[in-house]
Amino acid sequence: MASVGLLYVGAVLFINGLMLLGVIPGKSAAILNFFVGTMQVVFPTIILIQSNNELPIIFGAAGLYLFGFTYLYVGVLQITGISGEGLGWFSIFVAACALVIGILQFTLVGDPVFGVIWLIWAVLWFLFFLVLALGKVSLTLATGWFTVFISHLTGTIPAFLLLIDRYETNAGYALVVAALGAAALVGAFFLSRKGFPHLRSLAETKAESIA
Repeated sequence: MASVGLLYVGAVLFINGLMLLGVIPGKSAAILNFFVGTMQVVFPTIILIQSNNELPIIFGAAGLYLFGFTYLYVGVLQITGISGEGLGWFSIFVAACALVIGILQFTLVGDPVFGVIWLIWAVLWFLFFLVLALGKVSLTLATGWFTVFISHLTGTIPAFLLLIDRYETNAGYALVVAALGAAALVGAFFLSRKGFPHLRSLAETKAESIA
């Protein structure tokens, strides 16, 4: 069940990245955010009901709500036109939780690959905080590119590996994912500064309308 949810995390992050780049209208992106957000709330609720108070299962389900509430929040903002400061401040909470979960993946769970993935998500949600809560509109384009890049790195690819039972985790693979995540961040800022000036204008307009 978690692998299926992760697959659609990749999908909705990809769509939201394109939305931040100004490629997809907000109301169009809102539909998938509602679908995936609902799934990411229903799935962990089912898991918790069936957990028999087993802490490892509860721990695994808890992080899913962070995604579910974020996507539902995004969907509501795009449909209603409400300002995004609240989502921005919620994003710093998500970033802090993702940081803690990432550390626990290394120390408690023994899954360094997902430890790195959670740290990448922490960076992403911190960027959301900067753009939406602090009004750093100039970071919108970089945030959009980074979201597009890591949607597949942290969602689509590991989901398929889990679905076909080929997922492996060790320090070597974790370093590869970390390097790709760092490259995605550098590439996102490079593209935001050097290329596609029409996207920059669209993205900043989009961020201003959300904030």
